[in-house]
Amino acid sequence: MPRHPITDFLNTAAGPILDVRAPAEYAQGHIPGALSLPLFTDEERARIGTTYKQVNPEKAVLLGLDFFGPKMRRMVEEAKKLAPGQEVRLHCWRGGMRSGAVQWLLELGGLHVNLLDKGYKDYRRWALAEMTRPRQLRVLGGATGSGKTAVLHALAAQGESVLDLEKLANHQGSSFGGLGQPPQPTQEQFENDLAAALAALPDDRPIWVEDESRTIGSVALPGEFFAQMQAAPLLVLDVPRAARVRYLAADYGRHDAGALALAVLRLRKRLGGLVTKEALGAIAENDMPRMVELVLAYYDKTYGYGLEGRKSVTVAAEGTDAAANAARVLAAVVTPEFLTLTEQLSHDTNATGGAPHQ
Repeated sequence: MPRHPITDFLNTAAGPILDVRAPAEYAQGHIPGALSLPLFTDEERARIGTTYKQVNPEKAVLLGLDFFGPKMRRMVEEAKKLAPGQEVRLHCWRGGMRSGAVQWLLELGGLHVNLLDKGYKDYRRWALAEMTRPRQLRVLGGATGSGKTAVLHALAAQGESVLDLEKLANHQGSSFGGLGQPPQPTQEQFENDLAAALAALPDDRPIWVEDESRTIGSVALPGEFFAQMQAAPLLVLDVPRAARVRYLAADYGRHDAGALALAVLRLRKRLGGLVTKEALGAIAENDMPRMVELVLAYYDKTYGYGLEGRKSVTVAAEGTDAAANAARVLAAVVTPEFLTLTEQLSHDTNATGGAPHQ
């Protein structure tokens, strides 16, 4: 019945991760890849907590045993289905009574159990530390419709280290960013997934990441990680407006007209009444290029504001071909202009006591 610190639990212990916290706790945030095997339902957990506070701890333990008893066989059978190798990793909130009880039960049922010593609480500490650790970031920017995400995928295909924030967030950042995407994770789950993605990337190589605002849909980048992005070398794809309009028109044209109209309406205060009306009319007429032209004026202006005061290298592109633009970006990082930029940023960072960049 080994108890593991968080790094050993994640990296060397074997078996699927079983989370025995209540369903609502799991839904709020869990270790990426963990499977839910709740000891108590949400209602049972609430009743035990009320008994603990209003009566006494002993009565709360007895109530918990009343709930636990009838579930014992089912939990063993379910754990064996989830772990064909008969070895599991197990945790609750803080490595206390819930995980201890399930550990005893599963070991009685013949499984080998690796317990997370301080529970999910320790994973959260690890995740928050992972997101603040200095990284060698390279930020890929460009106006809306430049195809930045596709370029990141092309870079990854060439063996570059890439962090896809929009994939983690299930959102592409703009008012249209949720189109065709799964529901966004909770803020806590986004942070958990981000930490796991960062930990999986090598420390000795630059990490490519897309230039994002602090919020991506309903989730927000952790402050210290966002500050690293803002201070990292920025390469801005300069794609002709006509090419960006074609790219976005093809993308948005795949989606339901009602969803597109809602995205435009979310921008109404920023676009103004007249432009909003024209954009909605363009959607009704299935004139995607016209709709994109109307909203792109707002997005280009906003992105321009975001670039003010940031040092960057411009990468001229003829269109939105991802492979071609990935090649242009890789060529740009060995130019004297980019090397000068990294030296300037390194000097600025060292002067303020921050982390160096590449």
